Amino acid sequence: MKTTKRLYAVRGAVCCQNTVASITQRVPELYRKITEDNTIESQHIVSVQFSVNPELTALNPATALRIKGLAQDVPLFCSAEPYIDGYLKNIIRILITYYGTSIPVPVYLYGAEMLRPDILQGSLRNKSTHE
Repeated sequence: MKTTKRLYAVRGAVCCQNTVASITQRVPELYRKITEDNTIESQHIVSVQFSVNPELTALNPATALRIKGLAQDVPLFCSAEPYIDGYLKNIIRILITYYGTSIPVPVYLYGAEMLRPDILQGSLRNKSTHE
């Protein structure tokens, strides 16, 4: 019996330093972890959207994916996150829209777990083996 795919969106975020090296390392790592944890095949991705905190100016996260050879045939879009008093700094957020068969699992890395304390336990457990 074939399972019917439906449209899903999965979120994630990562803390980065404002350097080309940090963004080039961490954004693809976040993308890979989301696609692996959610068994997302590239041909089923509809689009990838990023939002970036205003202090991160060194590199567009979409460019970081392209540099690493990821999401080559996927529409990518990036926007600026608004400044909000007390916001967590140095965050790049991602939203991947894709066709899949199971409820998505969000991924938060390198301190971005603080954005979602309701799922903090799972993200910290997953990330602790990678640092």
